[in-house]
Amino acid sequence: MDSDYLEDALLDHVLGGGDFTRPVNLTIELFTVTPSDSGGGTKVTGGGYAALVVTNNATNFPAASGGAKSNGTVLDFGTPSVSWGTVVAVGVEDGSGNLLKWGPVSPNKECPAGDPVQFAVGDLDFSHD
Repeated sequence: MDSDYLEDALLDHVLGGGDFTRPVNLTIELFTVTPSDSGGGTKVTGGGYAALVVTNNATNFPAASGGAKSNGTVLDFGTPSVSWGTVVAVGVEDGSGNLLKWGPVSPNKECPAGDPVQFAVGDLDFSHD
């Protein structure tokens, strides 16, 4: 899903507004309560959790095909030292903390202590809504 922020930025970029500058780095966040297009939600915290900061390039996000794009590398969040709860959504933010994309994790992912949390190549799919 596109956030309201990204939808407005892309509309302005394409139709006579300011140019949208692609972020150099993206922050990938895990959520235990789903955000909406306007933001919100509840991010995982504690227990050794850290959001991933990834370079926004063609290695991490190969070329789109058929209107979709997937992660091109493993996204490894590490191993929880305590339970992170149930991850129900993933969000992608720019370097300023603006939510760009978000989507549900299906099926939801339980993240107990000691169980590594990662998404294999191609596990996260992105498209415009």
